[in-house]
Amino acid sequence: MIPYGKQTICPADINAVIEALSSNLITQGPKVDAFERAVANKVGAKFGVATNSATSSLHLACLSLGLSVGKRLWTSSNTFVASANCGLYCDANVDFVDIDPATYNLCPQKLKKKLIVAEKADQLPDILVAVHMCGQSCNMEAINTLAKCYGFAVIEDASHAIGAKYQNQYVGNCRYSDITVFSFHPVKIITTAEGGMAITNNIELAKAMKNLRSHGITNDPAELKDTNQGAWYYEQTALGFNYRMTDLQAALGISQLTRLDEFVERRNQLAVRYNEKLDSLPLTTTTLLIDCKSAWHLYVIQLENPSYRRHVFDVMREQGIGVHVHYIPVHTQPHYQKLGFNWRQFPTTEEYYHAALSLPLFFNMTEDEQDQVVATLSNAISSALNARIKSKR
Repeated sequence: MIPYGKQTICPADINAVIEALSSNLITQGPKVDAFERAVANKVGAKFGVATNSATSSLHLACLSLGLSVGKRLWTSSNTFVASANCGLYCDANVDFVDIDPATYNLCPQKLKKKLIVAEKADQLPDILVAVHMCGQSCNMEAINTLAKCYGFAVIEDASHAIGAKYQNQYVGNCRYSDITVFSFHPVKIITTAEGGMAITNNIELAKAMKNLRSHGITNDPAELKDTNQGAWYYEQTALGFNYRMTDLQAALGISQLTRLDEFVERRNQLAVRYNEKLDSLPLTTTTLLIDCKSAWHLYVIQLENPSYRRHVFDVMREQGIGVHVHYIPVHTQPHYQKLGFNWRQFPTTEEYYHAALSLPLFFNMTEDEQDQVVATLSNAISSALNARIKSKR
């Protein structure tokens, strides 16, 4: 099976983990701090807060920005459920904005129209989670302009996009947002096995997230209310969580980070090659904005005739090609339908979903493997067309 994505682990990664495993501290040790500094420095931001997953980072980001009961979070429905669930974790109301059909990202024009209506109803969002689908940044400058105008905070869900660039700067510098979140799941650009990180330039947000990721507990003398206790003393200042990353994970992350640009460059080369090889087939590919360099976490095609997708998917899986579908719109999930959402509310997102198919893309994918994917896709589409012709006779 050629998977749709997988990690690339080298001897240096293994040695880094062994070294961390052999140290005195294998969790809450110096590697986590070093990884946070390394990622923040790489993307041009001030602070990093490492966690056990990007989902945890999204939750902490929302909490640090004050999301709570009665407040509102908006995001795109074309995403993994975590981008919206982080709002529900805070007991906030969640709503969605439709996407741009060319980039699959949240559409600033549709956002503006929704904001105008929401302002009249006194239902403006408190937080917008802008998802960088497939690894390409949203139009963050346009989103930032709207955020300033309408007074909402912005979280970049860059789970797909570490190593990507927007306006010639790394995604994660937080020029146009309050917090950026990265994922280090094995199928992402770099991995810590499981893990995530929230990046910010705001020291108060960073402090809040670090406190909340470890039970809301502090033993910092500068933060304690009772300063007359011994060195054992700590205080719980908030209801926090155990969202910590281990030193083993951080050691792997530090090693992987040294090859980030190499990983992204190879993914871009493979994406260009896919574009060339697929040009004659009845499908469309992602449109890249002129000021973006995608990290290409996913390579998604849109089949010209969505009715063939199940057939194409099944044939390719049977032939050992691990195609996938990213994503089932969040607003169509049973849990969100219980909250009042239904099909046909976000038509562009739904049209995208019905035609979408993710093809395998990973750093050490060979050209022979890529050619096999293309050939199998071409044959699957041809067989779908033939089956349709025969069914009409």
